[in-house]
Amino acid sequence: MIGRDVEAQILRLFHAEHWPLNTIARELCVHHSVVERVLDRAGAPRVRHERPTMIEPFLPFVLEQWRRHPRLRASRLYHMCRERGYRGSLSHFRALASRHRPRPAAEAFLRLRTLPGEQAQVDWAHFGTCEVGRARRPLVAVVVVLSFSRAIFLRFFHGMASECFLRGHVEAFERWTGCPRVCLVDNLKSAVLERVGDAIRFNALYLDFAAHYRFEPRPVAPARGNEKGRVERSIRFVRDRFFAARPFRDLADLNAKADVWCQGEALDRPWPEDGRLTVRQMLEEERGKLLALPANPFPTEERREVSVGKTPYVRFDGNDYSVPPTWVRRTLLVLAGPHEVRVLGGGAEVARHVRSYERGTQVEDPGHVAALVAAKHQARTHRGVDRLCHAAPGSRTLLERLAERGENLGNATGRLLRLLDAYGAEALGRAIAEVLERDVPHPGAVQHVLERDRAARGRPPARPLPLPDDPRLRGLDVRPHALSSYDAVGRAFAGQDGPHPDDHGGSDEPDAPAVS
Repeated sequence: MIGRDVEAQILRLFHAEHWPLNTIARELCVHHSVVERVLDRAGAPRVRHERPTMIEPFLPFVLEQWRRHPRLRASRLYHMCRERGYRGSLSHFRALASRHRPRPAAEAFLRLRTLPGEQAQVDWAHFGTCEVGRARRPLVAVVVVLSFSRAIFLRFFHGMASECFLRGHVEAFERWTGCPRVCLVDNLKSAVLERVGDAIRFNALYLDFAAHYRFEPRPVAPARGNEKGRVERSIRFVRDRFFAARPFRDLADLNAKADVWCQGEALDRPWPEDGRLTVRQMLEEERGKLLALPANPFPTEERREVSVGKTPYVRFDGNDYSVPPTWVRRTLLVLAGPHEVRVLGGGAEVARHVRSYERGTQVEDPGHVAALVAAKHQARTHRGVDRLCHAAPGSRTLLERLAERGENLGNATGRLLRLLDAYGAEALGRAIAEVLERDVPHPGAVQHVLERDRAARGRPPARPLPLPDDPRLRGLDVRPHALSSYDAVGRAFAGQDGPHPDDHGGSDEPDAPAVS
């Protein structure tokens, strides 16, 4: 901007002194376009000596393409002209072409007026992202505006799920204690799944919601934001008057501040139709015209069927929530509200957690974790304890005595199982009974009794082989070879001819017993 004194000097130097434009610009230290603008506004006749531009030979082609394809971009036209001999740069071509691009005619709009309680306009608004713990979540809001009174309802969310869109409706209706007859919405997936001209396929959930509250869902025409201009202007009003430079701790704190703002400043502003009235006064007039709400609100919890893997957790919205370990490898239903997550299975609730908006966290119930730990410990020792109790009933009493003394039951069970494999169930039962009678409950005492009894019968101590836990190997009979056959081999190397009477073939010594 230049002052009035500079404009006066430009006009004087041009008309009185007949200075050229560039000389005036250099003398007054302004750009030559400033001098041209001042002279044009004053209506000064000037002789323009414009040089021909590089686009002029291609201008008929460019205008014809824009006539046939009004939305054709200048960058595509540039390459089409390059193929036909244009040698300038892209930036130069864009600057020249912008002077000749046809401008669409300005469209005039009628001011629409609605009756009280007739219509509400609803839309999503994006407000960037925010940090929740270690995660970064989108921050969006459902904005609902009553078209007559201009009352605004605002509710923030961390996602654009259809259930969140419906929850914004429900809370707005409950705030105003009534529902409008028409809800004007954009062609978003929460309301419209597909549209070809006037043929519309609504979201089935949104249709059920509209039937529950008895209102008509009415999507605007594509790319016609002017049809819902009241919610568009309200979103801009929210950005400037509420969200700008307003600190908040979390989503709940932001929504609490939004409620205070909607009930205060947003209602106390002047009504656009008559500045002598306020939006609050017109809302009180409109309340009586709204439809009555049904007795029960529409359920707006997010519903997801989730398969539980081998670990007792269900995954929802990037986080894991614990369930009882008995529900692994099954499909459960997750119902998530703004503050809690419920897990249903078999028609009953199996888990309930506080909802987390972070990413990659595990939300656990201490009872579920304790049940899992107990189940894993029991699974590790149950088979061995059950086998001991069936083979030697006295082992249960022995383990109870060990537990009273604080001994390691897992180690004791393993040692008793190895003794059972080496000495048999009958011998183990007798040894356990003896140590209990002598009040020395310890696996070492049981082993001592077993080895003592085996030595009394003249047999060496048993050394169990570390065989795999395979029934085919444990039931295998191994018959050792008679050692007398090796005597025949020795005599054959010593030069003796026939077999000795004590050889395997002619010996009266019986074979060694089979070893199982």
